[in-house]
Amino acid sequence: MIATIYSSTNIGYQGEKILVECDLINSLPGITIVGLGAKAIDESRERIRSAIKNSALKMPTKKATLNLAPADLPKDGTSYDLPMALSILVSSGEVPNNDLVKSSSFIGELSLDGSIRPVKGIISHIEVAKKNKLQNIFIPSENSSQAWLVSGINVIPCSKLQDVVEVIKNGTAPVIEIKKPSIINFKDDNPIDYAEIQGQAQAKRALEIAAAGHHNVLLNGSPGAGKTMMARALLSILPPPSEEEIIEITKIHSLSGETKGVITNRPFRSPHHTSSSAALIGGGKIPKPGEISLSHKGVLFLDEIPEFPRVTLEALRQPLEDKVINISRANQNSSYPADFMLIATQNPCPCGYALDEDKECTCSHLQALAYSKKLSGPLLDRIDMVLTVQKVKHNLLLKDAPSGEKSANIRKRVIMARKTQHRRFKDLSMSNSRMTNTQIKTLAKLNPEAKLFLDSSAKKLQLSARGYMKTIKVARTIADLAGSDNIKTEYIVEALQYRYK
Repeated sequence: MIATIYSSTNIGYQGEKILVECDLINSLPGITIVGLGAKAIDESRERIRSAIKNSALKMPTKKATLNLAPADLPKDGTSYDLPMALSILVSSGEVPNNDLVKSSSFIGELSLDGSIRPVKGIISHIEVAKKNKLQNIFIPSENSSQAWLVSGINVIPCSKLQDVVEVIKNGTAPVIEIKKPSIINFKDDNPIDYAEIQGQAQAKRALEIAAAGHHNVLLNGSPGAGKTMMARALLSILPPPSEEEIIEITKIHSLSGETKGVITNRPFRSPHHTSSSAALIGGGKIPKPGEISLSHKGVLFLDEIPEFPRVTLEALRQPLEDKVINISRANQNSSYPADFMLIATQNPCPCGYALDEDKECTCSHLQALAYSKKLSGPLLDRIDMVLTVQKVKHNLLLKDAPSGEKSANIRKRVIMARKTQHRRFKDLSMSNSRMTNTQIKTLAKLNPEAKLFLDSSAKKLQLSARGYMKTIKVARTIADLAGSDNIKTEYIVEALQYRYK
């Protein structure tokens, strides 16, 4: 008898249904696996054989041929162990091929003793089962903490192969209520508060605007000016993620294998400047998410951005515009979301002291010019705000009194500005930085006087069309923070201060 078990695979951010077929033939006992499986799948033969034996189940004394359909789709990972073992047991008659089997999907890696280990990307597997109108999905118990994120399907956590077999023999799927954890309530655990940062009023203002409108920022200044500290404190003023964003953040980190739990805070990723393009953008033989996807709905922090390889930085151009990364390989195309805030820092020259008031720069003109050209014009054009940060005087560093507002107060204004944008666009995922040209024309509400001033300033500053539009987007965010329906001239003036230095 040919047995068919439902399972699934992850292809990029999405998943696809997989049929695990088994046929037993009269030949020497063994397991043959076909269907374009990778090394991990080929090695599963030994795990399956030992797991069945150590679960007090009978391994058939025939040759088992397993097919993973569709056969032309590359497959990798260990999540097929459980469905392949079940297909053998169903085909041999050890486990009944009842309605429960036909209406369920099975996911899990098997240990030699028959226990079921957790797998990557469990949210995607559950979504595939729901999309294909299956009633149940059997998953590893250790993956159950993420199961509440997808509703509309009965999730059955199991810790052993024997548990799965007993449920199937019983013929009725147990309805297990996986409660929504209380950690969904946002908890601010950022150790840096903006009130602790002395001075830097203009930089704090710029980062507040960036947080309110989801704008990209480049901080330029001498070593020790506080650029990195302010960038790391940005998380303390960002609004807490919505439930939909929590699902997206957790899903992408689950696909990368970084977590088996639920992530309720916005991610902050800070890759080293020696990172390769594949590490930053994503890739590999079977494409995996990179840092830009792992920072989805959060912050990607590139400290000392000129030190990154130029080819790596130029790869950021498309994701910064499209908010998604498409990775094409010979045998597979994958897409991952990449809606992140880029916060970058740089020194003004190789020695770092070109703008320092106390220390003299030792770089030649040619060295400073070559250093400034490490960031291409097209990449700079995609950064909404560029700000020069000056060093704080030594006598102010140990002041007892806070030098500004607490992050909690700034976050309240940021949240109100984001709510204004959600009402304007009628979309919770939209922000001012993502406005299209059509939306700018119809929704930005630029005063006639402000437009005249912007037109004349853009000509003098030689702004590109993208730079012109980004100035309007930043000005719209400034207006939202001020509670103004229209963009006034003073908002354009402030937005232009953040274009080029």
